[in-house]
Amino acid sequence: MATTKWFIDPTHSEVTFKVKHLMISTVTGKFKVFEGSAESEGDKFQKVNNVEFKADVKSVDTSNDQRDEHLRSGDFFEVENHPYLVFKAESFDVNNDTVKGQLSIKDVTKTVELDVAFGGEVIDPYGQTKAGLTVSGKISRKEFGLTYDAVTEAGNVVLGDQIRINVEVQFVKQA
Repeated sequence: MATTKWFIDPTHSEVTFKVKHLMISTVTGKFKVFEGSAESEGDKFQKVNNVEFKADVKSVDTSNDQRDEHLRSGDFFEVENHPYLVFKAESFDVNNDTVKGQLSIKDVTKTVELDVAFGGEVIDPYGQTKAGLTVSGKISRKEFGLTYDAVTEAGNVVLGDQIRINVEVQFVKQA
């Protein structure tokens, strides 16, 4: 059976994350620059192989320039030496609820399992076949070397360890 290549449509996709701040509220961030691809067995986006996703960490945006620069620094992503966040999965079936793969942040690679909700496959008004997915999950930032820890004068933790990830993605079938 022939394989079909699919690429992420960045204009109809987003990659966001959420983290607790001072343990009383949540800060949301996103990566503005990213790309990804996958291959399906046959013509339909069902059994998917060779899933690859890469986010340019320099494009991190939390709507606060000072915080974004701190995230790019050695306290967090260290973008000068580690410019990309990468996720690779061997395969998954969109009828299952999860995808397992290797997530690399900085110089740490770990196996993670993420929830997947398949939105379906349609032909858009321009004749392109698109497949939609929502991918979500949680990771520990400290397990990936993002160990910055600050406390307030009262002893409160400034930044939570758990990062909630949400990816809304449209794949475009290549002709």
